[in-house]
Amino acid sequence: MTKADTALSSFNKGITCSSSVFSAFADELGLDDKTAKKIGCGFGAGISRTGNICGAVSGAIMVIGLRYGKTEPGDDAATEKTRALVRQFILAFTQKNGSVNCTELLGYNLSKTDAFEKAREQKLFVTTCPELVRDAVEILEKIL
Repeated sequence: MTKADTALSSFNKGITCSSSVFSAFADELGLDDKTAKKIGCGFGAGISRTGNICGAVSGAIMVIGLRYGKTEPGDDAATEKTRALVRQFILAFTQKNGSVNCTELLGYNLSKTDAFEKAREQKLFVTTCPELVRDAVEILEKIL
């Protein structure tokens, strides 16, 4: 099973998009699946339905940070590598999907109850979101 398949399986079972992407890489990052899902949970649905960055994108950024992020003062090379990879990811994701913003990707601001319900009625969480999860994982695998 590919990482994208793993992420989609989690997402289709009701795990948030951010947790699904992040936890697909958990094993190779030294985290157990349950911990990774907990860490990523609050980032799903455009950061907890606030209309911000797509959760699949947030999950991917967490993977980059955990793999390459700065842990020691003065390790500016780690910061620069992390930021460069995040920029590369965001550029590729935006080129493929037009944005990294949940509201723009779905066409609904999920922070508004009526918009959330319309997105649900349009079945965006079972049509559009799984594709965004897959795209995030596949782009991430290419740049890591």
